[in-house]
Amino acid sequence: MKMGPSSSLLPVASALLLLCCFTAGTAAAASASGLKLNYYSKSCPRAEQIIKEKVKSHYDEHGNTAVSWLRALFHDCTVKSCDASLLLESNAATGLVSEQSSTRSFGMRNFKYIDDIKSALESACPGTVSCADLLALAARDGVAMLGGPADIPMRTGRRDATVSYYGEVERYLPTHNDTVSAVLSRFAPMGVDVEGVVALLGAHSVGRVHCFNLVARLYPAVDGTIEPAYGAYLRERCPTADAIEDTRDVAYARNDRGTPMVIDNMYHKNLLKGRGLLLVDQRLATDPRTAPFVRKMAADNAYFHDRFAAALVKMSENGPLTGDKGEVRKDCKFVNS
Repeated sequence: MKMGPSSSLLPVASALLLLCCFTAGTAAAASASGLKLNYYSKSCPRAEQIIKEKVKSHYDEHGNTAVSWLRALFHDCTVKSCDASLLLESNAATGLVSEQSSTRSFGMRNFKYIDDIKSALESACPGTVSCADLLALAARDGVAMLGGPADIPMRTGRRDATVSYYGEVERYLPTHNDTVSAVLSRFAPMGVDVEGVVALLGAHSVGRVHCFNLVARLYPAVDGTIEPAYGAYLRERCPTADAIEDTRDVAYARNDRGTPMVIDNMYHKNLLKGRGLLLVDQRLATDPRTAPFVRKMAADNAYFHDRFAAALVKMSENGPLTGDKGEVRKDCKFVNS
């Protein structure tokens, strides 16, 4: 049977379709930031597996390390770019002041375990895997350890900053009593939309909050937006308005009493009951821009996980250093000599 003109074009059309699909798939693996999936597949094939194994090992011994990686990524990426500037320690000789010294970094801990992970990477592939990528991948694997979305497609290829942005931390990082507008304005430059912000703040489902950041809602009178029984519980945890900003033996309250070490939509369910721990959390439930997403996530944990994963990836790709910018630190605490 003789094929007509349209039939003879089918093989060509099929080939073009396959080419388009391949091109789209390749683009999806990379991003506008210059990062890509499996960046270390040739230079350090086991890099991601090494990080995953170390994250699990530390989580099995100290569960709160997984929470630390997530908070560290947020602090690092929100302040200018995802470049591991947060991990640099103060150096009197060079005048460098660590971002960890900022009051906005109050309560951050477990940085010492970063050294262990980096040491394992350096043993396998010296001078290859950046501290910025280490932090991003550790956060991803920590989220999985905490019952959050697993196998988040985290792109890599970040390089490390050679400077600290200590003087700019307060300009970039939101506070616990910010307005919703202020919080949205901090995330918008990173490309995280309103829905993404409501999802990312769901990370407050895990970990704890120091009383220093709570007492303004409890004294002299309990904030009227707090459920009375929950307010009574918080006063038991924080029995005085004179909470001290000190991480040694400091008083605290769990973000979520039901599933305190699971990233789930209990955070959003609690907001609808007046059980938001921080003022900025509770405001999400009443602001007309964020409230619909709070309700939707409270009703559907799978939807929350999906949006959380997407927003985490978006945040993790905020202005990374790539190509010949920055460096790959040998020790995450110090700039290479």
